[in-house]
This record gives sequence, C-alpha cells and structure tokens, in this order.
Amino acid sequence: MLEITTTEDGTIRLRGRFDAAQVENATAAFNGVGDSCTVDCSELSYISSAGLGLLFATQRRLIDSGRGLRLINLNPHIREVFRIAGFDRVFEIA
Repeated sequence: MLEITTTEDGTIRLRGRFDAAQVENATAAFNGVGDSCTVDCSELSYISSAGLGLLFATQRRLIDSGRGLRLINLNPHIREVFRIAGFDRVFEIA
C-alpha cells in the first residue's frame, strides 16, 4: 500500500510500497504536479520499475517546462535502486 500526502508547502510525501498496484493512485497525484516539487521518500520502503517509470515520466514532463522533481530522504536501498537505474543523473537527490 502506498500513502501519498501533500504538505502545506507542496512537498509530496510517499509512505509504503510504490509498486505496479499503486501506480494508478499515484498517477492522479503526480499528474497534478505542475511546478517544481520536492518528494519526501523518508517513509518509502520499496519502489518497483512501475513506480520509477511514473516518477521518470513526471520528471520528463516537468523538465520540458523548465521545472523538475527533487527527491529527499531516500533510504540506502531506495538510493541504490535509483543509482542502478541511472536515475541519480536524472533527478536532483538530496
């Protein structure tokens, strides 16, 4: 299960497992992002290729208009997944 919340400052918080079963729900949240946005991954325990794909598609859409996603608080496992996928060169990761 993936919980997605948006804070008052516009940060998107992900909690739980971001897998193929959660992409439809997450798509609605990320399609609403129209400006640069921070995504807090501190409570993200797992991400599948489907989750990576949605984040990548959102990043491409935002980059086309001079914006982007900034990912923060990735645990070591999630950070390694992003590195192996080459996404550490696509996203700003703090």
